[in-house]
Amino acid sequence: MIKIIEYNNSHKQTWNEFLQGSKNGIFLFDRNFMDYHSDRFIDNSLMFYDDEELIALLPMSKHDSQLRSHGGLTFGGFIVNSSMKQHKMINCFEILKDYMKAKKYTSLIYKAIPYIYHIQPSQEDMYALFDAGAKIFKTEPSTTIDLTNPGKLTKGRKAQISRAKREGVIIEQSEDFDTFIQLENTVLEKHNTKAVHTAEELKLLHSRFPNEIQLWTAVYEEKIIAASVIFVSRQTVHTQYLAADEKSREIGALDLLIKTLIDNFSSEKKFFDFGISTEENGKYLNEGLISQKESFGGRTVCYNTMELII
Repeated sequence: MIKIIEYNNSHKQTWNEFLQGSKNGIFLFDRNFMDYHSDRFIDNSLMFYDDEELIALLPMSKHDSQLRSHGGLTFGGFIVNSSMKQHKMINCFEILKDYMKAKKYTSLIYKAIPYIYHIQPSQEDMYALFDAGAKIFKTEPSTTIDLTNPGKLTKGRKAQISRAKREGVIIEQSEDFDTFIQLENTVLEKHNTKAVHTAEELKLLHSRFPNEIQLWTAVYEEKIIAASVIFVSRQTVHTQYLAADEKSREIGALDLLIKTLIDNFSSEKKFFDFGISTEENGKYLNEGLISQKESFGGRTVCYNTMELII
């Protein structure tokens, strides 16, 4: 008999231990990451037990009458281990619907974990959603390089990388998150927005996950002119932030930085993921942005969000 327990801080160790042994969980679901911004979201994460055995985690937050994959995460569907089978996942959704009805929720917004973050096939949830009558809420194209079979760089990208080398641009790992955020926000101000994280938040998260959250910079004449914060999971590297000033764009510093990261991780990771290039719930495609990512040899992996009406 499957039952649901609502997560609270007393379950932290159990949650994190299960995450470590899962087949599709990454460090973003560690409670030491999720809870850094607990003041911004009403956590409604759930733990699924089959009798006394923990079989799944579901990071969620409450938004009025909607239960959503956690608002502080890019995605966050069911986290499971290798013992999860299709019939049991269908049962999990049946119990979830009963739970939501009892709590007066009217709909579920479910941001599935993309397959590039799975270390074993883990899409039992996608069939179970279909079986339950869920519909596609949005699909967002992320540009991803398969590091075992990468696409080719364009001639223009190669030329910029060569120029950055001639100009003496130095690529190095850094912990100067203050300078990075200043650079990032200068870029984002042109689009009337700012970075999701503050420098202090990035420092805190880096201190908790020093291997998983890394800052890499391109330095020219002793100044950081381009930078990237990357999230390193078990088989995928994700560029959480990319920032470059005018000089960087002129001499190809960001191009060299990205190529260096791709080369550095090609022997130990399977995918290099740039993230999505859409706005307005996937309805507007930023063609210039996705073209830039594709010029490094990346192609589309879809981030899918489903809606289930209760």
